[in-house]
Amino acid sequence: MNKKIWLSSPHMGGSEMKYIEEAFAENWIAPMGPNVNGLEEDLQNYLGENVHVAALSSGTAALHLALVLLGIEAGDFVICQSLTFSASANPIIYMGAEPLFVDSEKDTWNLCPTAVEDAVKFGISKGKKPKAIIAVSLYGMPFKVAEITEISQRYGIPIIEDSAEALGSTYKGQKCGTFGDISVLSFNGNKIITTSGGGVLILKNKDVKHRAVFLSTQAKDDAPHYEHTTIGYNYRMSNVSAGIGRGQMEVLEERIRQRRANHEFYREIFNDYPEFGLHSELSSDYFSNYWLSVAYLQPGVDRSTERLRQRFEEEDIETRPIWKPMHLQPVFKGKTYFGNDVAENLFGRGICLPSGSNLSDSDKNRIADVLRKALR
Repeated sequence: MNKKIWLSSPHMGGSEMKYIEEAFAENWIAPMGPNVNGLEEDLQNYLGENVHVAALSSGTAALHLALVLLGIEAGDFVICQSLTFSASANPIIYMGAEPLFVDSEKDTWNLCPTAVEDAVKFGISKGKKPKAIIAVSLYGMPFKVAEITEISQRYGIPIIEDSAEALGSTYKGQKCGTFGDISVLSFNGNKIITTSGGGVLILKNKDVKHRAVFLSTQAKDDAPHYEHTTIGYNYRMSNVSAGIGRGQMEVLEERIRQRRANHEFYREIFNDYPEFGLHSELSSDYFSNYWLSVAYLQPGVDRSTERLRQRFEEEDIETRPIWKPMHLQPVFKGKTYFGNDVAENLFGRGICLPSGSNLSDSDKNRIADVLRKALR
């Protein structure tokens, strides 16, 4: 019987246990310790650009703390990409703020600059200029950094860069995770590298990092007893999880190469089927880690990707539709949306294909066989 092929499963490099064993040997089984410090340093060295990293329990926690650090309050407007996972938007609701959902553009599938500016002008017309722009690099593809940054600077609205899926991707040679006023990475089990569960905040100022760590460890004031003058959160990453991350950092470049090789594998297949496109880099300015390879039906093709998904499922191969846009989600019913139907059409026409860095040649042969039979 064939083993299940997952969409994107964890892929250990081999040295993770060394760091975990050190944590047990030294009894650092806590949300602090040498592995936490070491992972932060590893990421700071990798990202460069004079950043400061705070390791947290999840990417969602990082997004929530980013909003806290920017002083978002109840009733404030926050612009958020609609075509994304719900974790990009949920923290806005945690704060009691109001999301302004924005459509995608067709090139990168990320924030449409025209729609972003429409959302900004709407907020200003209501006497509430948006307090932040959450810009996602979907499936590892960098957003249109130059255009969104220009809007951010012109209106004085900070960017929260959600690069949960984009570690290792670059725009004009600069790494994703360094473009936002505050940036976020995720190390969930399905990401390009993992800490089992976890994420980080990437900050431009060391004092802001200290503030983030303070807030993420229940905001305990400097006193011999437990003194609290600020609401805090239990968001710090464990030293054991960080040990997994330290081992994973050693194979990051290899994982990027393997994901990009998967994308080339799919490109060769879809070259024979022009009714499909493969979500790919717009130009040499963009370098994607291709965390997930995503195919889509070309406009005007009267077919459905659902039957293709079912064919894969019958062969015990996991695929999934692309993210359902937030403005179409029942939980966000009635929230304000700017743009047209790009995100909606992509949701109806796209399919995420198995993209794990641990796909074997045998796995790829099975995937190719199902694809070619279904597409014929």
